Amino acid sequence: MYITIDATLLEKLPGFSLGMIHYSGMSLSSSPKMLMGRMNYFIESLRIEHSLETMKNIPNLSYWRAGFKALGIDPSRYRPSSEALLRRILQGNPFHWVNSAVDINNFLSIMHFLPFGLYDVHKLQLPIRCQLGTENDVYSALNGRDVTMNGKIILADGNGAFGSPIVDSLRTSVSTDSTELLQIIFIPPNVSPNEQEKIIGSSARMMIEINGGEVVESAIVSTK
Repeated sequence: MYITIDATLLEKLPGFSLGMIHYSGMSLSSSPKMLMGRMNYFIESLRIEHSLETMKNIPNLSYWRAGFKALGIDPSRYRPSSEALLRRILQGNPFHWVNSAVDINNFLSIMHFLPFGLYDVHKLQLPIRCQLGTENDVYSALNGRDVTMNGKIILADGNGAFGSPIVDSLRTSVSTDSTELLQIIFIPPNVSPNEQEKIIGSSARMMIEINGGEVVESAIVSTK
C-alpha cells in the first residue's frame, strides 16, 4: 500500500505519523452480541473514569487539539473524530452501531483516544497522500454533509480527498459488502514507536478476530 505524508504537513506537525493496516478476505456483518457487550462495558467504564471537563487532560486528545490550532483549525468547531466520539458518549448518547468492522474501528478510536479511519480498498485509486487540503477538496461526508477541507489534514487518492482525522467521506465508506479494508491511525509524536506497534498489533488482532481475513501489510508512515 503506497502512502506518503506531504512535507509541508510534517513541517507544521513535526513527528506526526500514520499507522496503516491493510486487510483482505474479510466477512462483515452486524456486530455480534459478544462484541456489543464488551464495547458497552468499556463505554460505561469511560463514563465513570472521564467527564467533559477532564477529557482535555487526556494526552492524545490534547495533542490533537493543539495540532489543529497549529494548523489554524478551531478544534471546538472541527473536532478530531476521537474527541467527537468520546464527547457523545460522555454526554450519555448511545453508541452508533454500523457494522462489525466500523464498530470496532470506532471502539479502537475511543480506546486509544486517536482518530481511526476505515476505508474500502476497492473504492480507492492508489496511491494515497496525506496532506493539507485546499478549497477544491470538498466531499460528501459520513455525517451527511458536504464538507470543505481547506487547510485541514486530508487523505487523498487519485479521485481526490476521501478521509481526514475529522470525518471521512461516503465515497470510500465500508459496508457489509466490503472485503478488503484499509485502516489508518492518525498518530501524534507523544506516542512512542513501541506503543505505536502495540496499537497496530492489537487493532489488527481484534479486527480479524471478529471479521476473519488476514493482514496483507501493516506499517508506520512517518516521512514524505
